[in-house]
Amino acid sequence: EDFLNLIFKAMMKDSLISAHPVSSAVQSSEQIEEMFDALSYIKGASLLLMLKHYLTKDVFQAGIEVYLYNHCYGSAQSDDLWDSMNEITNGTLDVKKMMKTWILHKGFPLVTVVRKGKIISVQQEKFLYSVEPENWTSDASSLWHIPLTYITSSCNFTHCTNAYLLDQKSGM
Repeated sequence: EDFLNLIFKAMMKDSLISAHPVSSAVQSSEQIEEMFDALSYIKGASLLLMLKHYLTKDVFQAGIEVYLYNHCYGSAQSDDLWDSMNEITNGTLDVKKMMKTWILHKGFPLVTVVRKGKIISVQQEKFLYSVEPENWTSDASSLWHIPLTYITSSCNFTHCTNAYLLDQKSGM
């Protein structure tokens, strides 16, 4: 419950125009210090939980083990974790491509789901908490690769989870 409260606080900060990405190039030690705030830590943890749920616990843990093995006694860069996850998924999912949409963009998407009969459509757009109409500009680069999981009436949550990756503005 405490972590959920922290997530909502981080999302509030992340929905402001003044938000920053989880990862970005820095030029000075002051910029490095600015990057390590609650938003970076909580959003980062939330993104790892999202990835773990999408990949499944076993696949995610195998990726972490590969990452730790490859980088024990050494240093790592931002992409190294995603590369390790890609080793485990064997090209079935480009984890690096998916996660870069989350860590390099500030903010997060609002996903709208519409059901018409048996057809489900989903659409994403950048969510901003409060913006004056004169300050609003459409950000065409704000496209996330959103892992969606769902169940159907013939399944239950523990036995039959389906997954869909929304990597365009809209999909069905």
